[in-house]
Amino acid sequence: MKAKISPFVMLCIMGGLAIFSSTMAKNPALPLFIRSIGVPESTLGFIAAASTVVGIVVSLPAGILSDLIGRRRVILIAAVIFATAPFLYLVINEPWQLVMVRIYHGFATAILGPVAAAAIADTFEKGRGERMAWYSSATMIGRFLAPFIGGLLIFGNDFRWVYLADGVAGVLALLAAIRLPLATNTSKSAWQSFKQQRGKYGQEILFVFRHPGILATSSIEAVQYFAFGSLETFLPVYLNEKLGYSAWEIGVLFTIQILSATLIKPIMGRLSDRYGRVIMISAGLLLGGATTATLILSSNYFVIALLIAIFGLGLATVTASTSALVADLSRAQGRGTALGILSSIMDIGHSTGPMVTGMLITAYSYQTTFGIIGAGLVVVSLIYWLYMRRIPI
Repeated sequence: MKAKISPFVMLCIMGGLAIFSSTMAKNPALPLFIRSIGVPESTLGFIAAASTVVGIVVSLPAGILSDLIGRRRVILIAAVIFATAPFLYLVINEPWQLVMVRIYHGFATAILGPVAAAAIADTFEKGRGERMAWYSSATMIGRFLAPFIGGLLIFGNDFRWVYLADGVAGVLALLAAIRLPLATNTSKSAWQSFKQQRGKYGQEILFVFRHPGILATSSIEAVQYFAFGSLETFLPVYLNEKLGYSAWEIGVLFTIQILSATLIKPIMGRLSDRYGRVIMISAGLLLGGATTATLILSSNYFVIALLIAIFGLGLATVTASTSALVADLSRAQGRGTALGILSSIMDIGHSTGPMVTGMLITAYSYQTTFGIIGAGLVVVSLIYWLYMRRIPI
């Protein structure tokens, strides 16, 4: 008799494969691929941010749609994109083509993030933070394997093998998504459901945008991913062009970062269930700021590896609590909407990070730019802690 895989475990498997595929497409491959087709550093950040810009627009409608027609149907849409987008990189010759593919690929992550989080929040009232952290750790397994394997599959300026591997992982994610047993809310089309319930969802959107705790926490997520987006885009270029490290050595560093976050995140989720979300978010942002400011002050590989691991610890501490806190503060009937807004605001930070960082590096230097970003995280962490003390949770 075959053992039955629980819906939560299947969701974790699907998420891990999907994020493995999308991460390998960009880290460390994407900035190196962009540079290989002659794009200058000042423009690199804008191309790298193309996929995350999509999340600003798509995550909220995806969350609303999942509230209307059920989580599974919307997750399947994302899975189809994960399975098809990687193969398009194989035919790219010009920067504008890469922008279009990154936009299409961005739809998948923009949809999956808030909808999967809402599915978990629907299922688990007790221990919600820990369960959401376990799912996130499953996706982070994909994140930490991707840079190392992706780095090994890059041969000079030949990126074919890395994107073929992306495609295989995306197809496996689609097969896992098809097996998800999550229920659908209705058999009606999205448009029919929206027409019947548009008044209710207008109220849910207003509720979220008027809730100071949800907006403040979403903004903190954006600040954290501003720094993360800057790091994942420009640290590979700095390590390769300024310090001479190879693609596989850079891949190992980012593997260390994500491995650190993966191992610690369920523990941080449990601690946030027990001791509160706000203190964990503030502490994690403070830690991330300190390491961002000091990360490239040394050229020693092992020092950089240690600091990037500590950055991963800070990232895990923040993100283990932000989604759970937004789910706690939202209403059950509009949870997908609230988490969609969280994801949209987060993507504003994630997409603007590389853009702003590219301009700062052009105007100043890598060291000055990373120092500014790190100091900003420290200041924002203190402001958030003081602000949230005034809001009932």
